[in-house]
Formats: sequence, C-alpha cells, structure tokens
Amino acid sequence: MSVVTNTTTIGAIEAPSRRNTELLLLAFAVVIPIFAYANAGLSIHGKLPPGMLTYGLGLGVLAGIAHLVVRRYAKYADPLLLPIATLLNGLGLVLIWRLDQSERLQNLAKRSFGAFSESAPRQMMYTALAIALFAGVLLVLKDHRVLQRFTYISMAASLVLLILPVIPGLGADVFGAKIWISVGGFSIQPGEFAKIVIAVFFAGYLMVKRDALALASRRFMGLYLPRGRDLGPILMIWAMSLLVLVFENDLGTSLLFFGMFVIMLYVATERTSWIVIGLLMSVGGATVVGATASHVKARVTAWLDPFACYQKSGACEQVGQSIMSFGSGGVLGTGWGQGNSDLIGFAANSDFIFSTVGEELGLAGVMAFLLLYGLIIERGVRTALAARDPFGKLFAIGLSGAFALQIFVVAGGVMGLIPLTGMTMPFLASGGSSVLANWILIAILIRISDTARRPAPAPAPSPDSEMTQVVRPS
Repeated sequence: MSVVTNTTTIGAIEAPSRRNTELLLLAFAVVIPIFAYANAGLSIHGKLPPGMLTYGLGLGVLAGIAHLVVRRYAKYADPLLLPIATLLNGLGLVLIWRLDQSERLQNLAKRSFGAFSESAPRQMMYTALAIALFAGVLLVLKDHRVLQRFTYISMAASLVLLILPVIPGLGADVFGAKIWISVGGFSIQPGEFAKIVIAVFFAGYLMVKRDALALASRRFMGLYLPRGRDLGPILMIWAMSLLVLVFENDLGTSLLFFGMFVIMLYVATERTSWIVIGLLMSVGGATVVGATASHVKARVTAWLDPFACYQKSGACEQVGQSIMSFGSGGVLGTGWGQGNSDLIGFAANSDFIFSTVGEELGLAGVMAFLLLYGLIIERGVRTALAARDPFGKLFAIGLSGAFALQIFVVAGGVMGLIPLTGMTMPFLASGGSSVLANWILIAILIRISDTARRPAPAPAPSPDSEMTQVVRPS
C-alpha cells in the first residue's frame, strides 16, 4: 500500500514593522511640547499662549505626514528615530518662542536692527520645509547604496560647500565666524549640509581602501603605524580642517569633519593607532591655530578663565553668563520662562539655547535632552551594526559620529568644558540650515535601518518541494 503525503511550503515569518509603536511614541512626542508651550505661556504671561492650538495642530500634522511617509516607504525602519527627532524639534520651538518673549532681547534687536521679528514662526516654517525634505529623501532614495556611485562627486561638492563662506560678497561674518552665506536675503550655513555630503565620500572611499589601511602597517610600541603613503588621506583631511579653522574661524566644523573621518577610519580598519594619530594631529593643529588666530585665541582665553576678562571680551561675557545660567538652574531648574539666560544676547538662539535648558529645566532637563540625543546616536550605531553592506555600515556610523560630535562640541562649549565653537544645537537652535540638515540625516538613517531590517525575500520553492511522495510497504 502506498501513501501520498502533501506538504505546503511555508515562507519566512515576516518581521514586525513597529509602525504602530512609532505612532504611539509620536503622540507623546507631540503632546509633551504642547504642555511645555502651555507651561511657558502661563509662567510668562499668566495665561495660555494664544497660538497654542495652531502650534499643536501644526506639529501634529507635520508628525503625521512624516509617519505616513515612513509607514508607506520605509516600513521596517527604526521606530524611535522619528519620534525622538519630533520631540526635540517641538521642544526647540517652545524654547525659541520663550526667548522671543524676552523684553531684553526685543529691546536689543530694536537697538541693533531697528525692528524685532519673532524667530518661532520662522522656525515653524523651516520645520515644515524640513519635514517636506525628509519625505522627499525617503521617496527618492529607495536604496542608500545608490549614493556609493557619487563618492568622488560628493568630495567635490563638500569642498565647494566649505569654500562658499570665504568667497567675498557671498560669505557673511556672524559673531566672528565666517560660516554663513547670504542668498536672496536668507542666511545659509553650508557646513551643516557638508557634514552629510562628506560622509558619503568617507564611506565610499574607506570601503575601497580599508584593507590597505588596515593590513599594510608597521608595529611600533604596541601600535600598528600606517605606511607613509597610506597617511595621505588623513593628512589631506587634517589640512582641510585646519584651513577651515584658519579662514573661517570655525573650530566646531573643523573638529567635526576631522573627528568624523577618524571615527569612520577606526571602524573600517579596527586599528587603534588611527585614533591615537588623529587625536595627536587634532590637538597639535588646534594648539597652533589657537595661539595664532585672534578669534580662536579669544575663545580659548574665555574658556580658560571667563571671569578674568569678563568686562573686556564678548566671548568671556557669553561663557560667564552661560556658566551662571547652568549654576542657577540647580537640579530641577527655575521653571519654563523664569530664567535669565536671555542676558547672553542673540547667541541664546544658537548654541547658547542649551543654557536656557540648563537654567529653566535644571540638571534633570539637561540630562533628559542629552539622553534623547544619546538615543538617536545609539539607534544610528545599531543601524550601522545591522546594515548588511559595508557602505551602509560606514555611512550610518559616520552620520551618527558626526551627530555625536556636534552634540559634544556644542554642549561642551556652553558648559565650559571646551572652547566655544559657534555651532548650532541640533533641532533646538533657531536656524533653517540646521533643522533642514538634521532632518535629512534622520531620513537617511531611517532609510538604512529599513534596508537592514527588511526581511530577505523567501526563495522560490522548487517543484519537488510542493509534493513529497512517501511510499510505505503494505
């Protein structure tokens, strides 16, 4: 007797997309800034702010659009990146609005420019443009590996972006740093976009050259030192960062680019010697430029002892005011709208906006913001570990490293840990370039994480697997 048994081929179990988790987190990411906005309005004016409903609906609609785009075009993306970015952006809008209500800043603007215009509505417009750009990146960039084709084009583009601020008639000097260009009445900071473009070049270049940089070396005092000709890339990037520091007086951007390259180089080669060489070169270059360039020297002097030159230097006064803001905040802060960080002046809407967090939300608020930033960095590193291709791994770690370095140099500068850099705090500070560039960064990380977490298609079943004949003797 023969028995025929039918078996059905079962496909691979589909991984959860976590989009509902993202939607739930987005609801909290919208509600928390609305409560913060109401709290700030009650503290400053004793009543709810008149634009509270418009602000809440606007932030909710923008977050909903971003979520629908991710749900449709990046189904398996990391569920935390979008909610955290939305929360930081929303709280940044509240901080900017709170500073707009300061009579000190309003009078200072009228004396300096003859008129005062609020920054919060303009920042809301930039946020809407950033969300549109975020959606455009996810719609156009179907696969991040396409960017590998533009390795050397991205290098040229990044150099152009870095050179633009020093072109006469195009660049603008803001607070001593030449990092802005003026186009049609709008100020643009090209360095914010250059950090993304140059990460494409670093990832593509190191993916090809990593074996030569890792294996061809000499051992000296426990370290594997690279060959002379392999030092060319790091010397070129080091020289470029020094040129940025000298001609643009921009310590933050030079540290960001060189640090990002060293991080990606270490990840690509797994050689500790690159970290040691990079640190020595960065310290040596910063020491030389800090002793010769007047603007950088003033910031170093302010960092060493801000109260010694408090009455003579604007940099010393800013650092001193910032340190006093953090000190007066204590553990829990003075409360929304109850601080005096607006004494710092116009810089309160750039990197010094973090001083407002330290004074009005205290140590608890500072740690909460740093934890949110740390979560974005952690999810970026996790995305790099999960990526299946070397270009994606290096690209994700480069973007995460650049984001981490920017947080470090901004927070460290306003806290007095390192000299001031003048960079903007991601998602918090007022400015279109920063919010646009950082939403692009989040979109690229979401795209890489979607590719990494997307389940591989199940192999097509062979004809013999559909039906298996089992013949048993009768």
